[in-house]
Amino acid sequence: MAEKSRPSPGTTDGGTPADVAAETRSPRRSEGPRVRPSNGVDRYFGISARRSTMVRELRGGLTTFFTMAYIVVLNPIILSGEDVTGATLPFAAVAAVTALVAGVMTILMGVVGRYPFALATGLGINAIVAVYAATQLSWPEIMGLVVLEGLLITVLVLTGFRKAVFEAIPPQLKTAIAVGIGFFLTIIGLADAGVIRPGTPLISFGVNGQLAGWPLLVFVIGLLLTSVLVVRRVKGALLIGIVVTTVIAIVVEAIAGIGPRFGADGAVDDRGWALQVPSLPDQVVSAPDLSIIGNFSLFGGFERIGVIAALLIVFSIMIADFFDTVGTVTAVGAEGDLLDERRNLPRSQPVLLVDSVAAAAGGAASVSSNTTYIESASGVADGARTGLASVVTGVLFLLAMFFTPLVQVVPSEAAAPALVIVGALMISQIRNLAWDDMSLVIPAFLAIALMPFTYSITNGIGAGIVSYVLLRSAVGRGREVHPLMWVIAVLFVVYFALEPLQQLF
Repeated sequence: MAEKSRPSPGTTDGGTPADVAAETRSPRRSEGPRVRPSNGVDRYFGISARRSTMVRELRGGLTTFFTMAYIVVLNPIILSGEDVTGATLPFAAVAAVTALVAGVMTILMGVVGRYPFALATGLGINAIVAVYAATQLSWPEIMGLVVLEGLLITVLVLTGFRKAVFEAIPPQLKTAIAVGIGFFLTIIGLADAGVIRPGTPLISFGVNGQLAGWPLLVFVIGLLLTSVLVVRRVKGALLIGIVVTTVIAIVVEAIAGIGPRFGADGAVDDRGWALQVPSLPDQVVSAPDLSIIGNFSLFGGFERIGVIAALLIVFSIMIADFFDTVGTVTAVGAEGDLLDERRNLPRSQPVLLVDSVAAAAGGAASVSSNTTYIESASGVADGARTGLASVVTGVLFLLAMFFTPLVQVVPSEAAAPALVIVGALMISQIRNLAWDDMSLVIPAFLAIALMPFTYSITNGIGAGIVSYVLLRSAVGRGREVHPLMWVIAVLFVVYFALEPLQQLF
């Protein structure tokens, strides 16, 4: 199948709003009449130039928000454990500040980056942070290391290194990354809905091998409804699916009184709602608690565990942050047809800079590193193509600070169908992979397989890069490997051997 037309290559970073139009117009599209922007907003974001409309951008921004709003509730759950000193982070404050930082950084991404990427606390990264806090560091100390990691990545962006790494990855691996993230999103959606769960020997299907319980039925209804809307090409299919499924969930909960899967007393109801119980809240508005902002110790971690051990933690967080963004930007850009023929994102420097600043901002606000979210693909699948969608998503996150009770109405079972559908859309990129050279097939396969099976974009990218460098060299094609790929491969070898290194030092 012929590859879809791509935006023109050879563009430079830091262009004017008018440059956005030139950068995102593919050769085939440019043959038609030039689209004139209708107003200043259109001109700045390049809405008409990317063949989008204001309505699509607003709808895409709404879809992205509802798909990733769960982080406002999930992040404080992950960061609610005790650190090595016995201290805990206040739940309400983490929820409010999570929404605040996500809102500010997503708006900044829209205005500066001008792409439909949304940011929030990275789930993979905050899980790492929670482990270190429970075993080695206090919350202020681990957040200080997150700030340092964000500042380090910012330096790498300003020096051009991060963009150079992004462009050094070969098209075969970039395509594999997009496909792998498609499967990863599907796994996330199925896990959020409870269709797949930890079991014996690895994962199990539903409850005792059956799709039992009302929440799973709600997910199935939502998935089928959204699928029908998508194949019928209904505008706003994903957003409509989320809203309608949420309404169904509220009605089901009101009638059946199901309750949460995990009770406050530690009891587990396999047939309960996975995260949020879809019931109308007692109050809609609540004042945000922002007391944890600035509660970090920049060098406290070095004093507690030593310089080398602290640097290894910074390195592990940096690698995860660095390559999660590479994968996300590649996958979302591919879904929106925003990449050039080398599978690079035109004018990527501002995007990478905002993402790097967000990492430091998340640490400084005590809610862990913020990063570009793969759930942005849901908004792109619903029509978003420009930074205006990100501005919409960011404003909704800021409102979520005050409407946290309302945000909690949307259960994960209602948002999960959108993730599964987006996963199906993204794996269509598999048609662009080369299948006649095993030195290319095996790295692509490892990248695709390890993302969903290890629940980590970084692990998939790392396995793909290390095996690519090794196998291309093994068949005498080592000279074709970009020099930076060798550097990245060595760094990933260190990353995968991090635990033995930490024990050694």
